Amino acid sequence: MKPAARRLAIRDLQVRFGDRQVVGIDEFSLGAAEIVGLAGESGSGKSMTTLAVLGLAHTVGATVRGSIQLDGTELTGLSQRELLAVRGRRIAAIFQSPAMAFSPVFKVGSVVLRALRLHGMSRADAAGAAARAMRQVLLAPDLLDRYPAQLSGGQLQRVAIALALALRAEVLLADEPTSALDVTVQAEVLDLLRGLRERDGMSVLLISHDLAVVAEVCDRVAIMQGGAIVEQGPAGQVLSAPQHEYTADLLAAVPRLGPAQAATVAPPVLSAPPAGPDGGAAGPDNKAADPDEGAAG
Repeated sequence: MKPAARRLAIRDLQVRFGDRQVVGIDEFSLGAAEIVGLAGESGSGKSMTTLAVLGLAHTVGATVRGSIQLDGTELTGLSQRELLAVRGRRIAAIFQSPAMAFSPVFKVGSVVLRALRLHGMSRADAAGAAARAMRQVLLAPDLLDRYPAQLSGGQLQRVAIALALALRAEVLLADEPTSALDVTVQAEVLDLLRGLRERDGMSVLLISHDLAVVAEVCDRVAIMQGGAIVEQGPAGQVLSAPQHEYTADLLAAVPRLGPAQAATVAPPVLSAPPAGPDGGAAGPDNKAADPDEGAAG
């Protein structure tokens, strides 16, 4: 199989808090229309890597050095103003707790419409794009006229994915997008991520501590320990025949039913029925909503 062209390429990346280095990645890439898992225990550096790619590491007091390229364009060193043209429009993100991305006092559509208009869409175009994207994630557009508390966690996660679709993002960073969801809704969200790759050609970086989820949807996987990638390769190969002791330890820690087996990940049964009205959360640029914007549906 011909390797996917690099869409996101990271080289010699260092993320530091003062003199303390928390991420040190020699080389990592995400190909076009590829789903790559970034896995490891809590504190291994996965989320800090996500913030570095988004140009948001400074918000938690960290500094970034090295190269992060999107389709050959260097992102490291860009001003926040320049990054605004990249974040959301070209690289979108969804996070573990979708409710945190929406203000409880504004309707969901207010947040979505505001984000689309910040990226240059007219009110009419933004409303139309939001409605189309909601249908793509199998949600009724009129859900945009509800408040966050009126939607489930799965529905809010789907709204966030719809926002990425509406902005026509090329890369989606999904940071623990299913860990707060029950297994049925988790299956629907993972199925939706697969659809984004297959139908829309979107590249997805799935950050997760759950190796079963990684095994279920990822083409390749990179294992992080102590801020460094200690092993990476095709997901089936890495998760069935790990070469690094840490990877083997992670696999050995995966709970199993029945007699002890070899260190392989058996993905959970995630073949959910046709996705219902559950899903979405918004990216870091879309937290503030303008009460005058109204709903996008």
